[in-house]
Parts: sequence; structure tokens; C-alpha cells
Amino acid sequence: MSIFNGVETARVVETFHLSRLCDADPFPEKINLTTGAYRGEDGKPWVLPVVRKVEQEMAADETLTHEYLDMLGDPDYSIAATKMLLGKESIALKEGRAFGIQALSGTGSLRIGADFLRSCLGADSVYISAPSWPNHQLLFNHSGYKNIKTYRYWDATNLCLDFNGMIEDLSQAPAGSVIILHVCAHNPTGCDPTAEQWEKIANLMREKKLFPFFDCAYQGFASGDLEKDAFAVRYFVDQGFELFCAQSFAKNFGLYNERTGNLTIVVKDPKVIVNIKAQITLIVRGNYSNPPAHGVRVVKRVLSDPKLFGEWEQQIKIMANRIIETRKSLREKLEALGTSGKWNHITDQIGMFSYLGLSENQVNYLVDQCHIYLPKSARISMAGINKSNIDYLAKSIHDAVTQ
Repeated sequence: MSIFNGVETARVVETFHLSRLCDADPFPEKINLTTGAYRGEDGKPWVLPVVRKVEQEMAADETLTHEYLDMLGDPDYSIAATKMLLGKESIALKEGRAFGIQALSGTGSLRIGADFLRSCLGADSVYISAPSWPNHQLLFNHSGYKNIKTYRYWDATNLCLDFNGMIEDLSQAPAGSVIILHVCAHNPTGCDPTAEQWEKIANLMREKKLFPFFDCAYQGFASGDLEKDAFAVRYFVDQGFELFCAQSFAKNFGLYNERTGNLTIVVKDPKVIVNIKAQITLIVRGNYSNPPAHGVRVVKRVLSDPKLFGEWEQQIKIMANRIIETRKSLREKLEALGTSGKWNHITDQIGMFSYLGLSENQVNYLVDQCHIYLPKSARISMAGINKSNIDYLAKSIHDAVTQ
């Protein structure tokens, strides 16, 4: 008998499970709408040309080695990433109150921040939007938080942001609670607060003494505009908040497997930064010890060179605009078919994901009868739709709703 016989099974990660099922499906018109990664019109992954260019330069650079990075990563990369998030004219940067820590993409940035807040500040209460990216709850659970709560976010009846519910739930949060906020392109709903709503959220969090922990996975990728997509976190900084923000360069650079991230930290007093870095160094040392170098070299090079930066901006606009146009086209096709219900929420939402508002039975019909793979929540990746499959998708959704 093995000592591991008592290990219980665990539920599968739905999106990866569905992707495996889709890969094994021989049906010629199958569609994978689960994967949160950009696809071009040909349905294939797209490596950004500017990334290819920098990687070719790196391959020819014999001065580059594979030596360890510092435990907190490449400082020049973190400076560039933090400046991109907060803006060159950020008051926090000018006053030396903002800095970054290289981390393993958005997930690693969130985990480092969660561990620090738990071990160094005694945080034990975290509020996560309902719904949210599933990893939010999992990683705070693994960080030892005992009080993991949700706040209302998705209005399933009106297919939009439940702002009143969000405010009501956050108003009940105890002082010191960590509040997870999506900077832009909320995952999975695609619904973001307006500028006026962000102002009300900030006022409430200041009044209740709540700690903002932003998740920024889609800057530039959501609207095609780096400045516009960073509005929420910059507004909070301008309002004098201390905060954390987990940055990921998986989507806007297409560096999915390089795990390129940054934890931006904004404080009120620069004197505390030395001790914060010392404590995070111990957290990193006991976790993965040193971060990888390849992805950060690409990002640092692009963010530091005006010509490459301009090329990158144009390429993220290509990705963002394709998704925006896909939303428009899908809505138009559903309306042309006379599909019952309103479909304006598809174009009202932004970013990679869309909450279609379908029932679980309708989702099951799409998966089982139409070979269209999507989670039970009816959250789809818009990047999986292209001109070759959108007609079949619209017809299938129409049939699912009708039948």
C-alpha cells in the first residue's frame, strides 16, 4: 500500500480541461472559446513582431548570460514597468513613493503581495468580486487568509455591472480588508466601472480604511490605449492611497509562458521602502528564490526604446481593435438572426472576455451538440472567434437560446 493512497482527488481546472477536450475533438468546426490567450484571424497564437525583433537581437548579443537575477529581479525592468502603469508624471514616482518588484507574471505578483500583507501587516480579510478570475480565491486561500469574502459585481438579470450591490457589500467590509480590484477589462465579465463609479469606490474605501490591491493584466490590450486602461490605479494614486498592483505582461506582450510580471507598490512615506523590500526578499527566497530573465529583457528593451515602444503600441492596438470588431460583428449577427433577448452587453463589455448571459443548459447544448467549448458560466474568450467561425458560432448560440 502506498502512503499516498489517502490523497483525495481535486476538481479539474475547467478552462484547461475544456481545452484538452477540444484538442481531442475530431469535429471539423469545433471552436475553443475557453483559452485566455490572443489568437489572430487564422485562429493561431500571434507572436508580436516587436517581440520577435528583440529576441533576435538578444540571440545575437554575446554579452547576455544566464546568471541569476537578484531575488527582487531586474531593477531597470521594474522601474520601466512601474512607470508604464503609473505614468511618467505620477506624483508618487516623483516623490520616490512608488517602486516595483519583478514577479512571476500576475499570479506571482498577487501571491507575493498576499503573503506580504498576511505576514507583515496581519491582513486576514480579503474581498474578491463575484465572479472573478478563479485564481484570486485560490491563491489567497493558499496564503492563509481565513476570511475570504466576495462582493457583488455581475448583474445576471441586466447583464451589466451591479454597482449598487458592489458598494453595499464593500461598505460592510471591516477596516483593513484587502479589496481585489481589476484595473480594466474585468475578468471574466468584461464590465468595468465608469470614471464616476471609480470615484465613488475610492471615496468609500478611504472612508472605510480598505486596502486596494489592483490586478492589471490587460493594460493597452483592453482599449488599445495604455493611458486610458490605467485610469483606475492612477486615480487611486492621485487620491493619496497606499496600494499594491499586480502587473502581467502575458497578454499585452504575448509573453504567456515567460511569466513576466511586476508588483507595483505605492506608499506614503519613502522611508518604509527599505524594510518592505527586505521582507519581500525573504518571501521570494522561500518561494522560487530568483525570477526568470528572458521575458523581462524583452519588456525592458521595448519600454526603454522609443522606436520599439511605438511599434509595440501599434501592435497592441491591432489586438485590441480586432477584439472590439469581433464583439460588434457577433452582436450584429445574433440580432440579424432574431435571437431572443438583448445582445448589447457584448459590445458594452471590453477586453478579452465576455459574459454571454446564457444558462447552464444552453452552455451544455453548445458544448455537447455544437462542439463549441466554453465554461458553464458562459464566459467566452473573444480572441477565439474569427471570420471563419463566427457565423457557425452565432447560429449555434441562436439555436441554444431558441431550443
